[in-house]
Amino acid sequence: MMSRAFPLLLCLLPMAAHAADSARARMQAFSNDLRAVSADFEQSVTGARGSRGEPSAGSLVLKAPRQFRWQTVSPFEQLIVADGARVWVYDPDLQQVSVRSQSSEEAQSPLTVLTDLSQLDSEFTASEAGERDGARWLKLVSKAKEPDFEYAELGFDEKNLVRMRFLDQLGNTTEIRFSNWQRNPQLAPETFAFVPPAGVDVVGDPGNDAEVIPLRD
Repeated sequence: MMSRAFPLLLCLLPMAAHAADSARARMQAFSNDLRAVSADFEQSVTGARGSRGEPSAGSLVLKAPRQFRWQTVSPFEQLIVADGARVWVYDPDLQQVSVRSQSSEEAQSPLTVLTDLSQLDSEFTASEAGERDGARWLKLVSKAKEPDFEYAELGFDEKNLVRMRFLDQLGNTTEIRFSNWQRNPQLAPETFAFVPPAGVDVVGDPGNDAEVIPLRD
């Protein structure tokens, strides 16, 4: 009996090793004990017909459960801050701030899974998407009735999330490359606070407790 079982065991060992180093396993290892994280990013967009937009770059900060800061510094400046109650989008060139209530829609963002793995199976259908470009890929399909994207793919090397790709409903593909991850950094209290600068237009509903500057006539 042992002699027959041993060859079968040898066949199963590579399968077990592969499962232990799957994209999902790498995500779980990356997110283990992760309460906050920061990184730099480079982003590019390819249109449905193959046209390429101008690449952008900046930094991001995430903090469990619902706070994030996404700051683009080139080729133009833009700041997106989610403070847990509202999402603020500031365009310095336009001198305009848009604001809206932060709803459960933010839970559909693949990045929020990094600091809250409980969202992985509740918000998405996850499947292994193979290995390419030096990373193992996990494919996420939103369970929302009206998702913002067709699917997203997260690519992990042996230690970190290195790339993210997602296809939106218009056929555009966005690719983001990450670097300089910092786990559980010390964050200043104002990291996720936003007060519109004097003189800018504020569009949307900031709420009664937000400090804002009224719209100009």
